[in-house]
Amino acid sequence: MLYRVSRFLITILFAVGGFTLARTLTYEQVTWPIEILWSVLGLSAIVGAVIGFIVAPWIYRQIVQFTNFIETSLYKIPTQEIISGAVGAIVGLIIATLLGFSFSRVPIVGPFFPLFFSVILGYLGWSLGVKKKEELISIFSVLPRLLKDKEKGQGSGAPKEKEIYKILDTSVIIDGRIADICKTGFIDGTLVIPNFILEELRHIADSSDLLKRNRGRRGLDILNKIRKELDIKVLIYEDDPNDMEEVDSRLVRVAKELKGEIITNDFNLNKVAQLQGVKVLNINDLANAVKPVVLPGEEMTVQIIKEGKEPGQGVGYLDDGTMIVIENGKKLIGETVRVTVTSVLQTSAGRMIFAKPKEMPKEGKQKSVEQGEYQCLT
Repeated sequence: MLYRVSRFLITILFAVGGFTLARTLTYEQVTWPIEILWSVLGLSAIVGAVIGFIVAPWIYRQIVQFTNFIETSLYKIPTQEIISGAVGAIVGLIIATLLGFSFSRVPIVGPFFPLFFSVILGYLGWSLGVKKKEELISIFSVLPRLLKDKEKGQGSGAPKEKEIYKILDTSVIIDGRIADICKTGFIDGTLVIPNFILEELRHIADSSDLLKRNRGRRGLDILNKIRKELDIKVLIYEDDPNDMEEVDSRLVRVAKELKGEIITNDFNLNKVAQLQGVKVLNINDLANAVKPVVLPGEEMTVQIIKEGKEPGQGVGYLDDGTMIVIENGKKLIGETVRVTVTSVLQTSAGRMIFAKPKEMPKEGKQKSVEQGEYQCLT
């Protein structure tokens, strides 16, 4: 249907063109009889219509190809670039109109100035708009915020603080401790959850593996708890769904765009983000920091539950999960004994305490504390 309508319109257009061309050429032939003049005009219109009817399919194909090319090109261009480029082009055309009107009175070349300025300044406006898209978008995003802050701050001269964004990683959501930390009030600002993190959680929750499925569902439950029960602002960040980057790379890029901080307990993501200048808040570091301080020489009571890595060693755990390696504690497995701390080893993976029984077994008295520590470390 569209093809037929287009061919009909092209035929009519060529007929009008043939008629207009013949009318222009015979305009000065006033001596011609009126019958001959109308015959020439009618014949020109018919010839133009025939030519238009013949070439209409070719013109239609070219128009369709050009339209598809423009559509494909625009589809590849991000929406932000299209908007910023259009704004720049509009500003350039406004300036071109003002300049063209000013120079239009110049003799001979004056009428050509508006077209010249429109082409040059329109292109420059589009190019600058695309290159300065971040500045333009930031201006439009700041204006509503300024108006909102003005409404809230009427009658108060206190300055507004900059919005602080904390981007959550998949691992820290599944871990669950983030909800308890938010509940205590130690996390300020806005929690940002990118849409690809939600998609990853959904895939984990739909996994055929029971353990993964439970972990994914636990992560979704944690997010619902944070949004509904805790007094903290949560933002779902809409990132490009067609982005094929890895999740960690996209997370770092989002943190850079928002100038925010990443909350995670993933060791590899921690290192990658720090290399790219993004601040990372590691939940494991926080957990280690709030553990009670233990100094060499202190005494504590611990139950030895298993054999250590080196011969003669026993292993126990504190209530917070800290491992205690007891020298010559193998023979005391299953007993609750009083031990004396000899040294403490702190790493990014956690904390390990080395100790010896307050009353050492007879067979193990010949071993020194330093030897036991060395064996455990090696």
